[in-house]
Amino acid sequence: MIPIAKPLIGDEEIEEVVKVLKSGFIAQGPKVAEFEEKFAEYIGVKHAVATSSGTTALHTALLALGIKAGDEVITTPFTFAATSNSVLYVGAKPVFVDVNPETYNIDPEKIAEAVTDKTKAIMPVHLYGQPADMDPIREIAAEEDLKVIEDAAQAHGAVYNGKTVGSMGDAACFSFYPTKNMTTSEGGMVTTDDDATADAARAIRAHGESQRYTHVMLGYNFRMTDVAAAIGLAQLKKLDTFNEKRIENAEYLTSKIKEIDGIKAPTVPENVKHVFHQYTIRVDKSKRDDLIEFLNAEGIGTGIHYPKPIYQQKIYQDMGFKASCPEAEEAASSVISLPVHPSVEKSDLEKIVSTLEKASKTIL
Repeated sequence: MIPIAKPLIGDEEIEEVVKVLKSGFIAQGPKVAEFEEKFAEYIGVKHAVATSSGTTALHTALLALGIKAGDEVITTPFTFAATSNSVLYVGAKPVFVDVNPETYNIDPEKIAEAVTDKTKAIMPVHLYGQPADMDPIREIAAEEDLKVIEDAAQAHGAVYNGKTVGSMGDAACFSFYPTKNMTTSEGGMVTTDDDATADAARAIRAHGESQRYTHVMLGYNFRMTDVAAAIGLAQLKKLDTFNEKRIENAEYLTSKIKEIDGIKAPTVPENVKHVFHQYTIRVDKSKRDDLIEFLNAEGIGTGIHYPKPIYQQKIYQDMGFKASCPEAEEAASSVISLPVHPSVEKSDLEKIVSTLEKASKTIL
C-alpha cells in the first residue's frame, strides 16, 4: 500500500533524541529554546513559542490575544475540528463563512459580510499547504480592528506574495503532528512579532507563570519537551528538502491528471508557494466512494479532507450551530487526497496515474 502519509525519521533525529535522553533534561529546557529560536528565524518573526500540540498553540494564541467569552471569531468550516474547537475553548463563538471552490481556503469576499459588533478576530486556515488569500483578509482586519490568527498547521514553509506563512498575522499557529510537513511527534508553535503576545503565550503554556512559582494569570500545561524539540530541530533542517519533494510529486501528478477526464487537479495561484501537505483532487460526488474503493484495492492510500463542514459535526449541531456554506459542503462531498509525501517514489506516482486512468474508463 502506498500510504497517504508517512513521517520521515532518520538517524539525525534518533541521535538528537538520544543526546537529550542522556543529558537528563527531557522536559522543556534548552532544546525547546533552541528550536523556538531556529523556527522563528525560519518563519521570519521575532518570537516562536513552542507548545504541546497544534491545538494547544491555537488555544494559547487566542488567549494571548485576549479573545474571550462572548467574542466571535470568523473562520472556515472546511478544515480539521481543532481550528474552531480552540475558539470554543476560550468561550468565544466560531462564525463560519464559505470557501473559495478553487483553493478551498476561506473566501475573503464572504468575511466582511460576517463581521458584527462581537467579531474580534479572523482565523484563516492555510489548507492543504496552500496559503489563504491574506492581503484582503488583513485589509478587512485593519478596517474593522480585528486580530488575525493564521492556522498554519498544514503549511510549514508555504509562501504568499513573498511572505512566509506564519509571519502575516498578529499570531500564527503550527502543528508538528506526524503527518505534517515536519514533525516533533506531537507539538505546536505560536509565532508572532508582538512582544506582549509572545510574553502572554509563554506564561499561558506554563501555568500562567511569569517566573518560577510566580503565577500572574490562569495558565495551562501546554509545554513542549526537549525530546520533541530535538526531533524538531533535525526536521527543520530537512523541511525545505521535504517540501521540494512534495511540490515535485504534486507537479508530476497534476501534469498527468489534467489529461484525465472526470478528475480536477488542485489549483495553485501564481502568487503562492503551495507545500502540499495534502494533494487533493475532486471528482463527481456520486463517484467518489467507488473511486476510493478502486484506488485502495490497487494499493493506493487515500484520504477525505474533510468529509463534512465543521458545523455539520454532531457536537456543533447539538450546540445549535447553523451556517450556509454551499461551496464547503460541495467540496466535502467530492474531494479525495492522494499520496504526495516525500517517501512517494516515481514508480508510486506512475502507479497512481495509471490507476486513475483505468478508473476514468470504468468508474468516472
